[in-house]
Amino acid sequence: MDWEFLQPLREEWSPVSKPVRIGWIAFYAIFLIYAVRNRNGYLFIDYVFVPIHEGGHLLFSYFGHTLMVAGGTILQLGVPALLAIYFAFQRQLTGAAFCSFFFFENFLNVATYMADSRRMELQYVTVGDPDLAEHDWFTMFSQMGVLQYDTKIAAIVRALGWLGMIAVVAWLAWKTKAPDRPAGADSLPLTSRF
Repeated sequence: MDWEFLQPLREEWSPVSKPVRIGWIAFYAIFLIYAVRNRNGYLFIDYVFVPIHEGGHLLFSYFGHTLMVAGGTILQLGVPALLAIYFAFQRQLTGAAFCSFFFFENFLNVATYMADSRRMELQYVTVGDPDLAEHDWFTMFSQMGVLQYDTKIAAIVRALGWLGMIAVVAWLAWKTKAPDRPAGADSLPLTSRF
């Protein structure tokens, strides 16, 4: 099998300056603090992904009821995942990190939805007739026979989201860390030091 298409992944990442590194790490730290302090289960960024989620239902509706129900979550997670892959192939470190971070942030939203499967108290957002709306995770968990474990599954998904977001920030900090300077590096032009 020809794996030539993976060649870009062997190249170095585009360099990231020290101010950009500090700015992005500060952004993620502030966002994580905001997310920890949030008590209503929805973060401002979730409103960006609601239309993507709903679009997933429409897109996957052509493949039957089961995929239509799962399609919201598939697209909600698929969009940032595919964008992260795109930026990885472009060797754009900050773009790959941003999309990966929000891929994992979506786990928090998905976990909130999962945990509501038996209670069904969340307000629905739907495309089409609201009387025909169904709770995605109630339907999927019921079909899988795991409805009684909704909150336990949600807790695992939430933990994976937190671990993933923290891992992405740690990876970004590590990948953008200033390399060891060779002897005489202090004589380099200022722009070369970043």
